Amino acid sequence: MTNKIDRAGLQVDAKLAHFLEAQVLAPLGRDPGKFWSGFAALLADFAPRNAALLAKRDELQGKIDAWHTERRGQPHDAGAYHSFLKEIGYLVPEPGDFTIGTQNVDAEIATMAGPQLVVPILNARFLLNAANARWGSLYDAFYGTDALDAPPAIPGGYDKARGDAVIARGREFLDSALPLVDQSWADLKDENDGKLQDESQWVGFTENGLLFRNNGLHIEVVFNRDHPVGKDDKAGIADINVEAALTTIADCEDSVAAVDAEDKLLAYTNWLGIIRGDLEESFEKGGKTLTRQLNGDKRYKDAVGNERSLSGRSLMFVRNVGHLMTNPAIHLPDGSEVPEGIMDAVFTSAISTIDVEGYAKFGNSKHGSIYIVKPKMHGPEECAFTNDLFDAVEDLLGLPRHTIKVGVMDEERRTSANLGACIHAVRDRIVFINTGFLDRTGDEIHTSMQAGPMMRKGAMKGSDWLLAYEARNVAIGLKHGLSGKAQIGKGMWAAPDLMGQMMVEKIGHLRAGANTAWVPSPTAATLHALHYHSEDVFEIQGKLPEPASLDALLNIPLAENTNWPEDELRDELDNNCQGLLGYVVRWVDAGVGCSKVPDINDVGLMEDRATLRISSQHIANWLLHGVVSEQMVMDSLTRMAAKVDDQNAGDPSYLPLIGNENAPAFQAAKDLIFKGVEQPSGYTEPLLHHWRQVKKSG
Repeated sequence: MTNKIDRAGLQVDAKLAHFLEAQVLAPLGRDPGKFWSGFAALLADFAPRNAALLAKRDELQGKIDAWHTERRGQPHDAGAYHSFLKEIGYLVPEPGDFTIGTQNVDAEIATMAGPQLVVPILNARFLLNAANARWGSLYDAFYGTDALDAPPAIPGGYDKARGDAVIARGREFLDSALPLVDQSWADLKDENDGKLQDESQWVGFTENGLLFRNNGLHIEVVFNRDHPVGKDDKAGIADINVEAALTTIADCEDSVAAVDAEDKLLAYTNWLGIIRGDLEESFEKGGKTLTRQLNGDKRYKDAVGNERSLSGRSLMFVRNVGHLMTNPAIHLPDGSEVPEGIMDAVFTSAISTIDVEGYAKFGNSKHGSIYIVKPKMHGPEECAFTNDLFDAVEDLLGLPRHTIKVGVMDEERRTSANLGACIHAVRDRIVFINTGFLDRTGDEIHTSMQAGPMMRKGAMKGSDWLLAYEARNVAIGLKHGLSGKAQIGKGMWAAPDLMGQMMVEKIGHLRAGANTAWVPSPTAATLHALHYHSEDVFEIQGKLPEPASLDALLNIPLAENTNWPEDELRDELDNNCQGLLGYVVRWVDAGVGCSKVPDINDVGLMEDRATLRISSQHIANWLLHGVVSEQMVMDSLTRMAAKVDDQNAGDPSYLPLIGNENAPAFQAAKDLIFKGVEQPSGYTEPLLHHWRQVKKSG
């Protein structure tokens, strides 16, 4: 049990209360008593509303389940289904023509296009790496990844052949992004040689070289003949630094395992360090102790010698948790746990107020805005609730209206089907919409769980609903004026070691009209930035068609033929079970919410709870409809547990799954599958939190 103290009738974890009072409220000059009484009043209003919204989810799901169950065995009637969804209030009327009114939005969100990182807030080192990923070395990114079409580097020091290939590829990029008059960058003799075709691309002189801009993104060409690379370079170019991760999301949700006051305190402490600008993390590498901290700004002189600067850091969002979970960090007067999303909204905003009121070392938002991503909202009612909640938080903290901006994750079916109305509900604070295949597919399966067996998981990527979902998200965002005011984003590239494939495929996100897309690492951000130099997203956005039809979005991905051969069933189960076990064992046993987990083919993928949701729901669906049996699933879990154990054999702290089938990790995996149908919206959090708390309790 944690030590609790009374604050305005709330039972608050003592360490959490003291942290907020001493490190947040005191520097802001806020009265603690007034804060806690205001927070208690806010909870008294919003906690019951939160519960009512969750009950509405269950009510709608029950009606949809009953509709499908009554018609089991009959051909699906799309027209009747559409009418039914309107009748029960799942589909709401379109709000009509409107344009978002969001103001005071930073350029990184509104008028620039570039990569976005998502990083677990509990890992200070990763958080600092992501925040510092605003600038990246193109030479390093090409030298160390398969994005370069050249033989890999020979181990044991600098490989000159590999280095020469990197330099040649760098010159190709410069020729494309910053073309010269009648000359290639490969022909330059020094920094004074050559003339740009478009002289407006030159921005000024940095300490290390020349600064340019293309498609709104900056490029620094470093000239240094004393550098190991620059000394042998014809022009003395030592590196090419590109503006990379314009924005980063510090994640309190899918990529972390935060189940109690201890975990939440670490999350809020790290967010405070980022906002205040003094977060540091020391670690051992190569026998040395290294300390990581936030980068300063990049300073330069413009054409007439004026001193100027560019941010050296990503603009930071914080992703709060959704409406579903509660947390034992605070108990309400009736003894119930605090809704975690409400606690996140108040605490992360209070911390961010340090930036708004000018107490931060560097500053995050130049326009005095707080950027919160809100995940897993179901439809416009829940978006309106978030809007009202943020109003109340602003009033509690004494902030001007709409200081808190919101990013809406379009990852639940009811939100996708009513996206225009969702945007309308937050129209004066929205700065972001984003698609996410995995969570969205998990909800697609769960919503239509009783309709019949679903197609194989891999086939979902080509299904009608998914194609409509991705296209509608962009088109509806553009229709309501997000271009030039907010981000329209696309999902994660999950394979951090397959950068060559990313460079081929991820440019499709730009061509679909997204002015940001998620990447798994600073290196990936550096490489993905090149896509934004080759495509002008804002020009593309002006040429995209109207939204695809709602009927296509509502097309349920049912399998046309369920007579799969036994080997295909086994392959599908093994793929799902291996991914599920590989993720769960880290979440439950080690408290790691996101990491590079080997897939069934031993390819490292960045996994978070969204992966788990789709895998567990897919197996649960096939079990429900008799496509597979419980014994088949258990056989697969046993086979894949052995494989996951082999994949983790080099970790001395790893507790094997085989031989520990009654331990929390394996029990959690079983529950996620065999209790999958009854989980709210198919979410994994209730079961993961339970089994992680069991593990932490010893």
